Amino acid sequence: MEFKAYKMDGLGNDFVIIDERSKNLDLNKEQIIKICDRNFIGCDQLIFIKKNRNIDAGLEFYNSDGSKSGACGNGTRCVAYFLSKEKNKNQIEVWTSSGNLQSKIYEEKIVETKIGIPKTNWNEIPLSKELETKNLKIKILDENNNEFIGGTAVNVGNPHVIFFINDIDIFDIKKIGPEIENSKLFPERCNVTLAKIIKDDHIKIKVWERGAGLTKACGTAACATAYAAKLNGMKKSKINIEFSLGILSIEIDSKNTIYMKGPVSEIEEITVKI
Repeated sequence: MEFKAYKMDGLGNDFVIIDERSKNLDLNKEQIIKICDRNFIGCDQLIFIKKNRNIDAGLEFYNSDGSKSGACGNGTRCVAYFLSKEKNKNQIEVWTSSGNLQSKIYEEKIVETKIGIPKTNWNEIPLSKELETKNLKIKILDENNNEFIGGTAVNVGNPHVIFFINDIDIFDIKKIGPEIENSKLFPERCNVTLAKIIKDDHIKIKVWERGAGLTKACGTAACATAYAAKLNGMKKSKINIEFSLGILSIEIDSKNTIYMKGPVSEIEEITVKI
């Protein structure tokens, strides 16, 4: 099978985008995993653009392990830019399994997406048992086997747990991430974020994504971290979330609606032979 696809990224969080509005390719899980494999093409997530009669398009997200994801913030921003170029307009609305998302496209490939209102009840994360989601009291160890206990759970279309710590570099997220992701506490698994507050409007994070592993950036993790920071006393409504390759700007309005704004890459057309 041979078909056209596209590659894009948001701050290094990269995607293969397949447009199925005119033809459904019916790719199976093994084919999705192969496309995501960095020894073949490689990406953090695979995105299918679907036809939608009511709005600009529908989106389906798949992680690199072949599992389905309900939301992908950076992926949504990338596709919004893709559709804006095609449709020659600067406002795009797409369907996802977590709800409709509206995006606005600015100059210099800057895209803002309205993520919506996060969920924090234990059964909305979801957790396997009732706990106070502001502090799950999960124990993690640094490289010197010192304990840190914490973890704030937030769902922004997919489940996240965020640890606010003083030094994120002394914790091995490649070890901590999969342990927590696959914990029995999270029946749908979860994304894991280590966060360091730099100042009252600036947080630096590292992210282990459910089904994808360590990624250079994660839009929903940025949103979840900003909201978790608010729950833990941070007062600013606009927070810059720093990744290794740049910053996403997160704004939380008076109704707790989250907006995410940042750059996306140019669109690269590729040919997939599978």
